[in-house]
Amino acid sequence: MYDYETEIEDKALKSVGLELMFMTPEKCNSDEGITAVELAKLVELPVEIVKKKLVILKDSGIVRVKGINPKYWKFDNYNFQRMDEDDDVYRLLCNFDDVDFDRFFQY
Repeated sequence: MYDYETEIEDKALKSVGLELMFMTPEKCNSDEGITAVELAKLVELPVEIVKKKLVILKDSGIVRVKGINPKYWKFDNYNFQRMDEDDDVYRLLCNFDDVDFDRFFQY
């Protein structure tokens, strides 16, 4: 059985995760990272969905958060490289079949 809702949730998680993974300092207003509001604008998703996805990534140990108001989010490449290859979040973020890298890089 195909679960359309799960696919939408996975696409949102992947979008947020990849945006953070390929985040450059030019995209952030702070050296600490990016706020959920700024990230929501970049990935074109509602802020509440982005916040939920950030918590999932934080719980996976691949996103760090600093501050209280606003919170700044930053990808933790060190922890990502040490994730179990069978982890669902790891596999989702490493599946580049449908990724448009032009979105993240300027050549």
